[in-house]
Amino acid sequence: MNVFIFILTNNIIPIFTLVALGFLISKKFDLNIHTISKMIFYIITPCFVFVNIYNTEIHIDMMKVMLISAIVLLCNFLIASFISKIRGYSIGMKNAFANSIMFFNSANIGVPLITLVFSNKPFVIGGETPYLNTAIAAQIMVMMFQSITINTIGFINAGRANTQWKDSLAKVFKMPIIYTMILAFVFKFSNYDFTKFPLWTSLNYGANALVAVNLIALGVQLSKTRFSFSNKDVYLSCFIRLVIGPILAIILVLLFQLKGIIAQVAMISSALPTAVNTALIAVEYDNHPDFASQTVMISTLLSAVSLAFVIYFTRVLFPVL
Repeated sequence: MNVFIFILTNNIIPIFTLVALGFLISKKFDLNIHTISKMIFYIITPCFVFVNIYNTEIHIDMMKVMLISAIVLLCNFLIASFISKIRGYSIGMKNAFANSIMFFNSANIGVPLITLVFSNKPFVIGGETPYLNTAIAAQIMVMMFQSITINTIGFINAGRANTQWKDSLAKVFKMPIIYTMILAFVFKFSNYDFTKFPLWTSLNYGANALVAVNLIALGVQLSKTRFSFSNKDVYLSCFIRLVIGPILAIILVLLFQLKGIIAQVAMISSALPTAVNTALIAVEYDNHPDFASQTVMISTLLSAVSLAFVIYFTRVLFPVL
């Protein structure tokens, strides 16, 4: 019960407060979601990715977490293709459905949730949190992989509904995120301390804006969304994202013989709700934005309950203490 209350008060309520503010201000002033999404994809996300790639220490053990994320993403893509064929989805709906289960909220919810879980009982020893840094580092590896793939594969998927895949790929290479990642790795493995560069503070400001602006943007999009709580496709997506995801993660964690903290992070991450950016990408390409927005909203609501169960089972299956 304590875990559920922690998740509800420290993650779900703050998240939905910002979403609600975006919803209300858009109803009042009729904000332009396309303008906001351009700001996110061309300024804020590149800052966020650069800062996190540059700051994250990449250890060999952590690569297993990233590999698990890659395999789960591939499995979800195959599941989406199978379901799309059975249900007769159009190309656009197939790719919107795939994005909704492949990409999850590794930053907006994942990082604060992991911080919360490993900063409280039973992981506090003598007033210290000895497992927190390892847990955050593992989550950042997941977040980095998700950031790279959602800003490449996610865009290509969404764009295929209205354009040829070559045109979608060309548009991806026009996005600054690709070049931001390359620059981040170049500076990361160089001898130059980029934190001394005058623009480092500006990049940090941009990176810190990601969570708030993304959630407000989701609220703006929801204010323009026609809701249908009887949409079976939305609930099917949520079931795969919140239930099948962690089941896949358990299998892979056991296969790769991960244990303890890293195993717990890999499993918790796999159970996070659909990424806010999937809705923003859907808006950018006009590819079933109502479905995408509803999936983000409902999966986040349902995750308040499902994550509590997942966190409990991670402690049972992969004990640390």
